[in-house]
Amino acid sequence: MAASPVRAPRYLAPAQVAELLSLGVDEVVTLLHDGRLRGAQLGSPPRWRVEESSLDGYLAEESENSRRMALWRQSQTASFPEVWGTSSAHGV
Repeated sequence: MAASPVRAPRYLAPAQVAELLSLGVDEVVTLLHDGRLRGAQLGSPPRWRVEESSLDGYLAEESENSRRMALWRQSQTASFPEVWGTSSAHGV
């Protein structure tokens, strides 16, 4: 059985990532510095390149943050009976 070829990671320029995510290039570079996107400075002179695979992780993280914020907002507007139910064990 022939071994499947190992696929090298694909790198994108910050401008490409900015377009994909609807962000500014400066924001993409900040995400790289913060470690929220994986990348490296390649070439001479060094220029940032972002691992394409790190975009999935970033989008999943942002999606989870949005989900949690939506739940938090719902909990702030819910009345106590909606949150805890109407059981007499809670004193309601």
